[in-house]
Amino acid sequence: MEYNVGDIVKLKKKHPCGSFEWEIMRVGADFRLKCTGCGHQIMIARKLVEKNTKELKKKA
Repeated sequence: MEYNVGDIVKLKKKHPCGSFEWEIMRVGADFRLKCTGCGHQIMIARKLVEKNTKELKKKA
């Protein structure tokens, strides 16, 4: 899959706020993801994102 800034990824596990969807803020060896539910931001390794992605929604 090709990941771009602004895309929404749906991950296998949900965030404690209840949301499964994250917005990509930064792409590289690490991703910066922002929870679409509560706005919390995390840095996570590309390998983990690729492994745990269920669905990828491209930005319009």
